[in-house]
Amino acid sequence: MTYLDIIFYIFLIVVFIQLSYYLLIFGKFAFGKMQKSKPKNIAVSVLVCAKNEAQNLHKFVPLIAKQDYPDFEIVLINDASTDNSLAIMEDLAAKHNNINIVDVKNNEAFWANKKYALTLGIKAAKNDYLLFTDADCKPTSKHWIKEMSSQFSNEKTIILGYGGHSRIKKSVLNKLIRYETMLTAIQYFSFTKFGIPYMGVGRNLAYRKDVFYRVNGFVDHMDINSGDDDLFINSVANSNNTSICFTPVSFTRSKSKTNFNDWFNQKRRHISTAHHYKLLHKLLLAEFYSSQILFWIMGIFLIFMKFKLIIVLALFIFILLLKYLIVGFASKKLNETDLIFLTPFLELFLVFFQFSIFIANLISKPKHWK
Repeated sequence: MTYLDIIFYIFLIVVFIQLSYYLLIFGKFAFGKMQKSKPKNIAVSVLVCAKNEAQNLHKFVPLIAKQDYPDFEIVLINDASTDNSLAIMEDLAAKHNNINIVDVKNNEAFWANKKYALTLGIKAAKNDYLLFTDADCKPTSKHWIKEMSSQFSNEKTIILGYGGHSRIKKSVLNKLIRYETMLTAIQYFSFTKFGIPYMGVGRNLAYRKDVFYRVNGFVDHMDINSGDDDLFINSVANSNNTSICFTPVSFTRSKSKTNFNDWFNQKRRHISTAHHYKLLHKLLLAEFYSSQILFWIMGIFLIFMKFKLIIVLALFIFILLLKYLIVGFASKKLNETDLIFLTPFLELFLVFFQFSIFIANLISKPKHWK
């Protein structure tokens, strides 16, 4: 048996792994029925944690205040800002009687730790149902609170939403960022529907207050600066208590990075939390990402070497078409259809982009909450 035979057989295994993930897991979200909502009209507290976000607070909080929902408060958490964020919050509170402010001072034990600020905000929230977003995010409709809260039930106490990015015309970087964000959402939505929820994003996330208190909040990972969203969800979510919300009016959107280095450093922070996930989640994600990079490397190499060319080329094209189909159906649910035509190129870039982040994080630790 030659080395090319060995590579070929490994390639077959990789193709089978990719096929399994896309059909059995991601297909559950992509080909699933469009979601329907059942309004609950439960009292909701919307929490926005901000550190030096004066401009964004001034721009986006009024959009939250105008939500078409009968009973909600907005908890603005000023995380030791050095700009005029607190003054903007006070001005907003004077205009809207449902805004409450939590002014957090730096604490030596939790210096620059967003989780400490969020904990104080959660404790100050008047309602049992909590909805989280970031200061630079805006709801895509006035029904955001209604849609996210509609997925709560006696059993479902954690709701994962979609926080995408606004489009920037003629920006390749914007397309890359939006595509990566969309793929991440497809993955955590699909795994949740499969019964293995493993993460959520703080741009659009909801859970009941007792979920937070039952595990003593962020205490198990308070020493890790990042992970107030994904690490928390990873520790508390299970197949019984977690649901997803992907109705078109339930999304939030934020501005994407406009500088590649800024985005690279941001993703380094996000990915650095993954090794704190539960073992099963780490193994599944590692298997998926490893199979992705091996699929591209081995497939292109075998095609270049013309080894069993017809078989390899057929499998290579088949998997690409399958990904195109599944990502296409999923993107329609997330209102990101303009990205579909670039799917193979964007995925190829992201596979090696994520690998470079993995290497960078091995060499040095990323910086966290500003």
